[in-house]
Amino acid sequence: MSDVRYPFTAIVGMADLRLGLLLNAVSPAVGGVLVRGEKGTAKSTMVRALAGLLPSIATVDGCRFACDPAAPDPHCPDGAHGGLPASERPARLVELPVGVSEDRIVGSLDLERALAEGVKAYEPGLLAQAHRGVLYIDEVNLLQDHVVDLLLDAAAMGRSYVEREGVSVRHAARFLLVGTMNPEEGELRPQLLDRFGLTVEIAATREPAERAEVVRRRLAYDADPAGFAARFAEDERALAEHITVARELLPKVELTDVALRQITAVCAAFEVDGLRADIVMARTAVALAAWAGRTEVLEEDVRKAAQLALPHRRRRNPFDAPGLDEEQLDRTLEEHAQPEEPQPQDPQPEDPRPDDPRPEGPEDDGPGPDGGGPDNGGGGAPEPAGPEAPAGADAPAPAPDAPQDAPEQQPVPAQHPAPARESAPVAAGDPYRTKLFRVDGTGKGAQGRRSPAETDGGHTIRARRPQGRLARLHLSATLQAAAPHQVARGRASRALLLQKDDFREQVRQGRESNLVLFVVDASGSMAARQRMTAVKGAVLSLLMDAYQRRDKIGMITFRGASAELALPPTSSVEVGAARLESLPTGGRTPLAAGLLRAHEVLRVERMRDPHRRPLLVVVTDGRATGARDAVAQSRRAAGLLAAQGVASVVLDCESGPVRLGLARTLAAQLGASAVTLDELRAEGVASLVRENRSTHAIRKAA
Repeated sequence: MSDVRYPFTAIVGMADLRLGLLLNAVSPAVGGVLVRGEKGTAKSTMVRALAGLLPSIATVDGCRFACDPAAPDPHCPDGAHGGLPASERPARLVELPVGVSEDRIVGSLDLERALAEGVKAYEPGLLAQAHRGVLYIDEVNLLQDHVVDLLLDAAAMGRSYVEREGVSVRHAARFLLVGTMNPEEGELRPQLLDRFGLTVEIAATREPAERAEVVRRRLAYDADPAGFAARFAEDERALAEHITVARELLPKVELTDVALRQITAVCAAFEVDGLRADIVMARTAVALAAWAGRTEVLEEDVRKAAQLALPHRRRRNPFDAPGLDEEQLDRTLEEHAQPEEPQPQDPQPEDPRPDDPRPEGPEDDGPGPDGGGPDNGGGGAPEPAGPEAPAGADAPAPAPDAPQDAPEQQPVPAQHPAPARESAPVAAGDPYRTKLFRVDGTGKGAQGRRSPAETDGGHTIRARRPQGRLARLHLSATLQAAAPHQVARGRASRALLLQKDDFREQVRQGRESNLVLFVVDASGSMAARQRMTAVKGAVLSLLMDAYQRRDKIGMITFRGASAELALPPTSSVEVGAARLESLPTGGRTPLAAGLLRAHEVLRVERMRDPHRRPLLVVVTDGRATGARDAVAQSRRAAGLLAAQGVASVVLDCESGPVRLGLARTLAAQLGASAVTLDELRAEGVASLVRENRSTHAIRKAA
């Protein structure tokens, strides 16, 4: 790979992304930018190219934290910097890998030296390297939430804190934060989205000529990176100078009262939570004015600031897509485009009918005695309205498609059999809080909120010898391991003599995220509209639960003659909700095919991620049709999953006055628990317990 960066000015299109990055370069206080878009849209290329445009920075020689010689950090771990020589260097671009650990981000303490030598040996992390530069997080939505939160906290406060084993280190960490993500791989949670200043949605152009130019330039760059960069060197210098001029102009830009009122009115109209949106919009509007070479914020700056700062803050439901209503934005800006004038408070006259200098006459179109408007051209009676209107005069006729109470149409006669029809998808019922289903035992998967596991967080349960680099020292266990050997080691002072074999690390137990694989029966036996609405509402509720517990999810549907992997395992629960909404129903019930497909998917996922434990959720009424031995096939498939020890739950969707208990039989074959739709609701279970307790108390009192 060439060391020559692709020029920023050579990138074709992407106007909003270009503007969002440049505004953050002019004013890092905007709070960074989140770039959302499909794969292959030059997100990473543009971010890396931006670093070459940033002005060079002056740093204190020998300072690992890039302190500014004009205003050094008083808390810098490298000490005071008074009178030390300084030099200039380019601003750094620090890239954060997806699998980064917390220690690598904030830095780490050399605990062995701290205990054995009594010194605070601190190794700076990536936040220190990114100070006064660019911190780039590719695939930010794939990072663990606590890591993203840590990064955003540092970006907001401009300082990194390391608190570990009684030792405190703090240093400045001000950087331009840029994150990129592909929404297909999962969304960031709303509370983390809100911490990014701006967001930009990008997609590849569909214009053949523009796509051809992109390919042409990329091939030219790959053939001769240095020569290609030289072609755009003058444009790069001009753009870098534009950034410098805008930075110098930024403190002189005035945010007028009208512009500020428009900003706050827009944020209130779109009902964004908190006041961070107002502050970000104000900073963005000021940066836009500086970028345009103006010293006053105009309405066009406010409009563009809203388009960049508000879409990702509009989400009310975790499954909502970011967006902004442009018509509502224009209306709000127009309503608050003029300075607010104080309203005069006229004293009310004693005479309710003051003298009117106008001549009286039939032409007078002023309000009548009843306070109404003109009398409709001289005395015409007003048209009857409301209850005075003739009953049913304009009553609309019932729509032909409106649901009626009439009996349903008769089925097709048996002598003319028709193929099983596919019913149109029905909407899901409203989601609700569900019972918590866990995987038994203690896992070692990614940190989450479902099943017990050994994680980096949580509470300490025991100590062990370090597995790799020592990260979480278990102090008491280390002292206990070293104490019996002090005499043999010749201890002659108060200092404790430690060796590498003495150190012990903490083993912490928290919770992990799991792979929740849904196997949904979409056959004709589930196709009753009211029933399928309830079933989809239940699955949507379980999807919501998986979202909140940081799980990966997958979805298999079976109907007709086969099973389909409707959603491969992914972190994008939003995609799962969309697939569920469009799920058609109809046909036979190949239960065995659904279970066998689940077994295959879990086998592949076990090889890809052996530490992530699965939870199988089978949504069915337990029927098995489509083959002569369909029931026997489903039993064998269930036994195969049970033999693998797959944790399972069967959501029993059987309804009606007569129930065969087929879903519970399937649960027994899987070694799973069976839960009905009514039992799935967490509040339903709680109310049942309360009802039983109150009944017991009444009986006891009687």
